[in-house]
Amino acid sequence: MTDSKYLELLADRFPNTLAAAAEVINLNAVLSLPKGTEYFLSDLHGEYEAFVHMIRSASGTIKDKIDEHYGGLLSDEDRNDLAALIYNPEAEIERRKKTEEDFDRWCVMVIYRLVTVCKSVSTKYTRHRVRERLPRYLEYSMDELLHADDEENRTNYYEQIINTIVSEGVAEKFICEMSDSISRLAVDQLHIIGDIFDRGAHPDYIMDYLLDFHDVDFQWGNHDVVWMGAAAGNWACIANIIRMNISYNNMDMLEVGYGINLRRLTTFASTTYADDECKKFWPHVLEKNLFDPIDDALEAKMHKAIAIIQFKLEGQIIKKHPEFDLDHRLLLDKMNLEEGTVEIEGVKWPLNDTNFPTIDPANPYALTEEEIEVMNSLEASILHSEKLQKHIRYMFSHGALYMCVNGNLLFHGCLPMTEDGEFQEVDIYGKKLKGKALMDHLDEMIRASYFNPESIVEYGEPGELMWYLWLSKDSPLFGKAKMTTFERLFVDDKSTHKEHTRPYYKFIKDREPCERILKEFGLNPDKGSKILNGHVPVKIKDGESPIKGDGLLYVIDGGISKAYQKQTGIAGYTFIFNSRFMALSEHKPYSPLQPDGSQEFHNPIIKTVYSLPKRMLIADTDFGLRLQEQRDGVKALVEAYKNGTVKERAVPRI
Repeated sequence: MTDSKYLELLADRFPNTLAAAAEVINLNAVLSLPKGTEYFLSDLHGEYEAFVHMIRSASGTIKDKIDEHYGGLLSDEDRNDLAALIYNPEAEIERRKKTEEDFDRWCVMVIYRLVTVCKSVSTKYTRHRVRERLPRYLEYSMDELLHADDEENRTNYYEQIINTIVSEGVAEKFICEMSDSISRLAVDQLHIIGDIFDRGAHPDYIMDYLLDFHDVDFQWGNHDVVWMGAAAGNWACIANIIRMNISYNNMDMLEVGYGINLRRLTTFASTTYADDECKKFWPHVLEKNLFDPIDDALEAKMHKAIAIIQFKLEGQIIKKHPEFDLDHRLLLDKMNLEEGTVEIEGVKWPLNDTNFPTIDPANPYALTEEEIEVMNSLEASILHSEKLQKHIRYMFSHGALYMCVNGNLLFHGCLPMTEDGEFQEVDIYGKKLKGKALMDHLDEMIRASYFNPESIVEYGEPGELMWYLWLSKDSPLFGKAKMTTFERLFVDDKSTHKEHTRPYYKFIKDREPCERILKEFGLNPDKGSKILNGHVPVKIKDGESPIKGDGLLYVIDGGISKAYQKQTGIAGYTFIFNSRFMALSEHKPYSPLQPDGSQEFHNPIIKTVYSLPKRMLIADTDFGLRLQEQRDGVKALVEAYKNGTVKERAVPRI
């Protein structure tokens, strides 16, 4: 497109000199504002309540704002109560209704306090942008309160708004919406560095929440990509997600949340393993099902049934794709049921279970007719689950295998590296790539596997690449020598359960490999660029640190998942990047709401890990660069109007 055509198109939007000049003024003003605060989380694993608490509290920074404004005015208890109101307004309002003698008076008081906090978190934004994040219908009154001054002639106006809010009976709604607005304004941009799904009870709730979030992106994790493969219809991926979530008792999410029909699996399992106690398959109950409770003994049978199906399906893919280099995971044909042993990489181990009625020793990876019926039913449910497909499409539209944003590199797991510390070439369907080129190619192929599988039909069935990335030693999402699901289920010796990490995790302890990784992606470690990973829980209780590579890399999987908290000793990290510094927020386990409506909130430990040499403005961000391009185009239009090369448009009267 020629410059003249571009300017003519701009003129349709800014029809005269004054309109174009006003836009230049607006853009220059926005560029001069401090950058908004970015929040980075990883490995949410379905822990909806803990995740929402982190977002609503802005990982502890909202409490800091409260202390900043009210430290000398309110008691510790009152400041904590104000924080609790912002974090969970509905619960705090219900509690106050029971304890306050004059509830209306309390509403007036907290609205004043919420306005003060909201003013504090909105100072980085233009007034227009603040209004965009205020709730519909209440944005006018909130905007007036935020910008009303303390002059005597305005006092009555200010009080009148609040008193009318209370007298008209909308105080509770107003308080809830104001609390929501504070959280939305405190978190300008949210980066999820992988693993929304599995273990925890409600990844579906998390995805619903993120669908309405103003600015979010995903860097896919291995648990995400196996769900993406399942949503594409891949049977091995489907078997994996069903097995994992049955093993954690997530029936509400599977059947109610996503509408996945487990009836055929239930019938098959209860018949096939009627006399089998399936002791090794009893579920890990982190939360009870409210809507779809199933007897633990039946869940154990379902777990075993789908596990055997999974190993059969995986064996079929491994045999079809020798380039995946996964022959060492073909274990069903290595079992000797008469001896009660299995041979794993040349070593025989005793099996804890030899009841495998669906395995044909002559053809151990073949599904029975009943197993095929089970998989057909599960596939149909997943392909026709409107909510699941909507969530997966959102992960595609707002996600990628990696992201470079504002000088930082985000990816979930690792970059494949050799034992010598070099970037490792990985064979993806005959194309050998490494480093950034590998990540770019995999991203492209993952998208094709879901949206346009016909274009890569020569490489296998839809979703097979996602299955490979879920568990391959050469996958940047997995980063371990092998996935030992079979051993954990059928071999008691725990030495066989270990999943040793790949060379990447050894080399990132030092600065030089981290510098090379950043430079590979076009980033400058000398100008504050950082790498942010998740995937491998940091065991603080064992003395591990999330900070690697002399401060160039941060592993922020600290155990938000309850399944990991005994290992880590904490409950997750948030990495925070505002206009002045980068910080790590270390969280304690989330405390659920108590029957009396009270809730215990643990203030996280926030530690600054990098101070910027000067305050970062929007002009210094990736978004700012795009705004500068827009501004320069509009400035050129102003000049074109002035010298007559573009004619001003007539503005129609209305």
